[in-house]
Amino acid sequence: MTRREETVSSLTPDSNQLKVTFIADAMLGRLARWLRFLGFDTVYFSGISDASLIRIALEQSRTILTRDTRLLRVKGLRSYLLIASDDPFQQLLETISTFKLRQFRLLSRCVKCNGKLQKIQDKSEVKDSVPEYVFLHYNLFQKCADCGKIYWEGTHPRKFREEIQGIFRDS
Repeated sequence: MTRREETVSSLTPDSNQLKVTFIADAMLGRLARWLRFLGFDTVYFSGISDASLIRIALEQSRTILTRDTRLLRVKGLRSYLLIASDDPFQQLLETISTFKLRQFRLLSRCVKCNGKLQKIQDKSEVKDSVPEYVFLHYNLFQKCADCGKIYWEGTHPRKFREEIQGIFRDS
């Protein structure tokens, strides 16, 4: 068994499975945000205890993402990935590579709370919720169904999409 195989449980989701869901431990908040940005259902609580993390993972059939080797000694864990890197982008690459994730739904989940984003039909609905420049220069907006945060596709999502596509070309 290789080192990589030792860090992933035997129930690793199938590479074609779009329903893979994650729960990130307290050390992986930035990774959780990146996974949400890519459209993956990723639960994260900054002060979550190991017991709560495991309980939620088991109850909701979520894959645990962790940097804590101690956590992996707990009996009954079904699906997990021990993240090696300290760097959030490298953590994201590790996760994408391990689970062979190739299909993304960018800007379909709120990076703040993991809620689903809904398209706003009439941009006048967000006039008082976004900066004037954004309102004048963008036409497509989304709103989180849970926390109400407003999103639009500026330069950040485009640059990130290009970076991810470049990674796939290189691999």
